[in-house]
Order: sequence, then C-alpha cells, then structure tokens
Amino acid sequence: MLVRDILSVADLTAEEVNGLIDSASKLKRRKAPPVLKDKILALIFEKPSLRTRASFEVAIRELGGQCFYLSPEEVGLGKREPVSDVARVLSRYVHGIIARTFSHQTLKVLAEYASVPVVNALSDHEHPCQALGDLLTIREKKGRLGGLTLAFIGDGNNVAHSLMLACAMTGVNFRIASPAGYEVREEVLNKARELAAASGAEVLCVREPREAAKEVDVVYTDVWTSMGQEAETDKRRRDFAGYQVGEGLLAVAKPDAILMHPMPAHHGEEVAVGVLDSRWSVVFDQAENRLHIQKALLVHLFQGGR
Repeated sequence: MLVRDILSVADLTAEEVNGLIDSASKLKRRKAPPVLKDKILALIFEKPSLRTRASFEVAIRELGGQCFYLSPEEVGLGKREPVSDVARVLSRYVHGIIARTFSHQTLKVLAEYASVPVVNALSDHEHPCQALGDLLTIREKKGRLGGLTLAFIGDGNNVAHSLMLACAMTGVNFRIASPAGYEVREEVLNKARELAAASGAEVLCVREPREAAKEVDVVYTDVWTSMGQEAETDKRRRDFAGYQVGEGLLAVAKPDAILMHPMPAHHGEEVAVGVLDSRWSVVFDQAENRLHIQKALLVHLFQGGR
C-alpha cells in the first residue's frame, strides 16, 4: 500500500491517479473483487451528504465489506470528545475511516492518531474523491486527459482545489475565473503549478468567465454558497453576479464541450435553469462515477489485506 491516508489529491502520485482511473473503468464493467471481505469501515460525517455517503456505502458493500454511519450528534468531533480519542477508539473497531468534516484540520488529527486508513470525503480545503471521479468522467467523454482544457467558473473552494491539483497532475490545462476575494488558496495554487510543470499542463487564474471558457473542452461550476456559509448567501449572490453558467457562456467553449457540476446544484444561481438537462451536461454520469472511482480507491488501499 503506497498511500495509507488520502486527505488530498496530492497524497497520490500522477501514476496512481491514472491507475485509479484505469481501475475504475474496469470496475464499472465487471463485478468488483471482494477485497473488503471481513472488513468494516466507519463513515463519520459532520455534514449532510447524498452522493458521497451513498456511493461509499454501495462501494464498500460491492467490495464485500460492511460499514456504519456516525452522525454529528453521535460523535461530536472535538466537542463531545477529542478528535484524537475518536481516532484511537475507532481504530480498535474498524479497518478504515471515511470522514466528511467542516475543518481539514480535523481530518489531519484523525489521520495522525488513527492506525487505519483515513479517506477525505470532503473538508473545507479539499474534495479529492470528487476530483478523481471527475477525471474518470472526462476521460470517458473525451477519450483522454492530457492536452484538454477545463474552465472552472466560480468560487475557489474545496472542489476547485482538488480539481486543480488533479488536472495539473494529469496534464489537463486548468483555468479558473473567480471574483476578487474568492480565489483559490495560494498554497494550493503553488502546488498545482509545481505539478503542472512536471506534466506540461497550464494553470491560469482570471476574473472574466468568458476568458476562462473560451475554446475549452470542459466547463465546470459549483455552488456559490457551500455548507457552513449560509450566512453569506446574499453577499455571495451579489459578488458572483455575472458568473452564472448558461448557454451564452457555454457557446464560447468548443462545440463539443461538456458541462460538469459536483451537485447539489442551485438552479438559477450558478447554473441557468435547464442547463443541467442540456446537451452539454454530463452531471449524472459524473455523479455515477463517484461510485466507481471510490471502489477503485478502496481496492488501492486494501488490496492484499491489513
């Protein structure tokens, strides 16, 4: 096992990322091997989830394992009980921990004190499983990754961070258009540029959505207000005015461009009403591929047993 904890896309090598995509493609077409037989995983979620929770639970069961879900009320990470204690106790019960947390620091503490693999199922800093599934979808639709160009329109959030790193690793040119004050974090940008230098990709940050989307292969957007930011909703709607992805913006991309969104989507905000049902959209294939890439990731972590 080359990587025990997956907290960031950058915890994987470019070779591993491409290997995971290959593995996921195969697992999508055939029955999954029972690599999790006699293994139990814990899902600790501080935030609500549809795709991430459901896809992980199905993936674990398809791989022959079992899992159980722990809600915020049941655990109270860092409130009812120190994160370090939770990590050490669960390590005595389970073979792995899938965690969705508000703070990325919580994940780091879980990984530090757990003696079993910890996988990031979303934090305020990254969403690596989403980005890996996105690359699987892009390769399915375009037949390759290297040399393609993706435009991310909107907030430089956790999804943008992971996707930027994943694209930089695999030779996909990454452009992001964000309003002032909503850029990706500098340390993530620097890491992405370092990875892009090795793969031959380009990383570009701009203000204007049309500049980012011009002649790209993939247009990608996400919600303007993420979980935990509800108090900022009105301000964000004002700040992101002009960043909605609609037919006009998609028209400046390549004629065969695809539209991606990690969902849940706010129709009429970051995406125009009806666009997710348009000819450009691949969002439901994208959602399905979360299952297959997570099966591949679990096989990668547990193949050969512990």
